[in-house]
Amino acid sequence: MPQTQNTGADRGKLKVFLGFAPGVGKTHAMLDEALRRKNRGQDVVSAFVQAHGRKPIIDQTAELESVPRKSFTIEGKSLEEMDVEAVIKRHPEVALVDELAHTNAIGSSNPYRWQDVEALLDAGINVLATVNVGHLESLNDLVADITGHFIVDTLPDSVLREASEVELVDLTPRALINRLERGDIFAPEEIESARSDFFREGNLMALREIAMREAASRVDEDVAEYRKEKRIEKPWATKDKVMVCISPTRSALRLIRRGFRMGQRMHGDVIAVHVEDGAVSGEKAEKMLKDDFALAERLGIQTVTLKGPLAPTIIKFAKEQNVTAIILGHPERSRFQEVLKASVLSDLARALRTVDIIVVATESESDQAAGH
Repeated sequence: MPQTQNTGADRGKLKVFLGFAPGVGKTHAMLDEALRRKNRGQDVVSAFVQAHGRKPIIDQTAELESVPRKSFTIEGKSLEEMDVEAVIKRHPEVALVDELAHTNAIGSSNPYRWQDVEALLDAGINVLATVNVGHLESLNDLVADITGHFIVDTLPDSVLREASEVELVDLTPRALINRLERGDIFAPEEIESARSDFFREGNLMALREIAMREAASRVDEDVAEYRKEKRIEKPWATKDKVMVCISPTRSALRLIRRGFRMGQRMHGDVIAVHVEDGAVSGEKAEKMLKDDFALAERLGIQTVTLKGPLAPTIIKFAKEQNVTAIILGHPERSRFQEVLKASVLSDLARALRTVDIIVVATESESDQAAGH
C-alpha cells in the first residue's frame, strides 16, 4: 500500500546495523542493544527477527515480546512476513526488524521490508534494523563483479543515508570463515558450497572494505552536517582529502598523479577541480582539460568543474568539502600563477589555516608529448 512519508518531529528514528556478509553478527548486535534498551525501561518488541535456527539468537529473542507474524502460502510453500498493521497497533517505543532489503511475499502490505519499516517510522515507532552492504542498490554491479552473484533483494541507498544512525558490525574474513566452518552460519550441508563460492577470503576482504568505506562516508556526512549546523567553517581533518587544482593552459597530469599517490599514502580521498573564471580558452586548452579529467577518472578520482573567481571559489569549495591538502601547479608554468601572487596566497593561508597548500612543478612540453 502507498505510504506517505512523515518527516516531522514525531517520526521514528532508524538505526541500521551494517555488515559485509551473513554471519558477521548484525542480528546479535541488534538484539544486544534491544535488551539494553529494555533493561533501561524502553518498550521494545521483535517485529521480525530471523534466527535461522541459531540458538543464541533464539535465546536472545525469547527475552523480548514478539509481535505475531502474517502467514502466506505461495505455490504450496508456507512463508511468514512482518505484520506491519499489528506492530503499528501495538505501537512499541522500539521495533526490531531483520534483513531490511528482504522482498516480501505476494499479498503483503508492501513489496519490500524497507517499505514496512518506513510505515513504522511514519507511525512514530523507532526501528533497529540489519542489512549487508551488498544489498545497497548503487553497489549491485560492483558486488556482482566481486562475488559472481547478482543480488536480487536491494535497498535504495536513501534508506541508509536517511537513517539516524549506522553502526558497522565488523569481523575479520578469517574469523567469519571459522564461524562458517563451525556451522554457526549455515546448515552443515550448505557449508562446503558456501566456502568455495561466496565465502572465499578474497570476496570477503573486498566486501569488508566496501562496508568500511560506506560507514566512513556516513561519518563524513555526519561531521559535515554538524559543522553546518554549528556554523563551523574551519575544516576538521577527520579524514584526509586532497584537492588537485587543474588548469586548462598547461597539462595537469603530473599534479593528478601526485595527488593520487598522496591520497593512497594517507588512505584519503582525492578530488580534481577545475575553476571556470571567465578566462579565454581554446581548442588546445579544452583538449588538455579533457585529457586531465580522463586520467583522473581512470584513477578513480572524482572530478568537479566550478564557476566563479579563482581563489574565493577554491577557498569556498575547500571548506565545504573539508579538504586537508590542496595541490597547485608552479606559477611559472601554470595559469594558477595569479592565485599564487603574494596577496592571494596570503588570503588562502589565512582562510585555510589547517589546510596544506602544496605548489609543484607541472609537466614540461616533452612530458606532455609523452603523456598525451
